[in-house]
Amino acid sequence: MRATVCIPTYNELENLERMVTALGKVLDPHRDRVLVVDDGSPDGTGQVADRLAADHPWVHVMHRERKEGIGRAYLAAFERLLPEQPEYVLEMDCDFSHDPRDIPRLIAACADGADLALGSRYVDGGGTRNWSLPRRVISRGGCVYAQALLGVGVRDLTGGFKCFRRTVLESIDLGAVTTNGYAFQIEVTYRALRKGFRVHEIPITFVDREVGGSKMSHAIVVEAAWKVPALKLRALSGRL
Repeated sequence: MRATVCIPTYNELENLERMVTALGKVLDPHRDRVLVVDDGSPDGTGQVADRLAADHPWVHVMHRERKEGIGRAYLAAFERLLPEQPEYVLEMDCDFSHDPRDIPRLIAACADGADLALGSRYVDGGGTRNWSLPRRVISRGGCVYAQALLGVGVRDLTGGFKCFRRTVLESIDLGAVTTNGYAFQIEVTYRALRKGFRVHEIPITFVDREVGGSKMSHAIVVEAAWKVPALKLRALSGRL
């Protein structure tokens, strides 16, 4: 297996089938696959995922009983995938804020030497579209805050469009990851950097979702605000 794209879903009925169709145009069905991780969506997303898996052998589904956040969904996916030894494991959203056509660029970056290729809004050539001013301020400010506190050069630390070499996820103590929302993305990237892995930022344009509801919440912002200093303290004490 070359690459597996992990897609956490919660009430993505309007997006999932379109996303799988789009992924089918950029992935190799003989070497790649998609893993949909559905957190008990009450809108029927899980049932659509099962139908898509029945129609497409390269689509697989993991059902979880309840919504526990994106971090818990990704950790469950990694636990399932790593024994199968895909060369690359990707994270992406289901709402088309991440463009499926950028996946080959992330995989190519890892093939060219990156251990973690991160789709970045905040490097030259990257950006956002259809965002309000408050959202731009919160997102950019959160990245600068985390970058300064952790003392790292990665500019888009909260970015959730990623391609990992499998060895990165095998080397990180995933069982010790305690964060969930934006902070989950910060922590996993920081742990990769602490292990000496090469993180390359690949410019992308992040587009706000057109259909469905945003999963952004006040609790996610608060978690990132206090978990980042906690990460730094754990690193300084040698516990990270």
